Amino acid sequence: MAIIIHIDVMLAKRKMSVTELSERVGVTMANLSILKNGRAKAIRFSTLEGICEALDCQPGDILEYTRDKGEEDGRHVSHHESQK
Repeated sequence: MAIIIHIDVMLAKRKMSVTELSERVGVTMANLSILKNGRAKAIRFSTLEGICEALDCQPGDILEYTRDKGEEDGRHVSHHESQK
């Protein structure tokens, strides 16, 4: 599973800088950079809510789910199964 982050797209649509978003949401520039570059492993609902409020958008406007290649051809093994 891959989650793609589209914060840059929404920032451009809203003509807002990363610095302004960081200040409005109360998230450090470093953490926002990790999130927008797809390196985050998780996001707090409160952070997601703050981003959506600041960008006047829905979670689906900034998050997109895509299947991994193995999932597309039916060979996906869940994380739990792979540890047996």
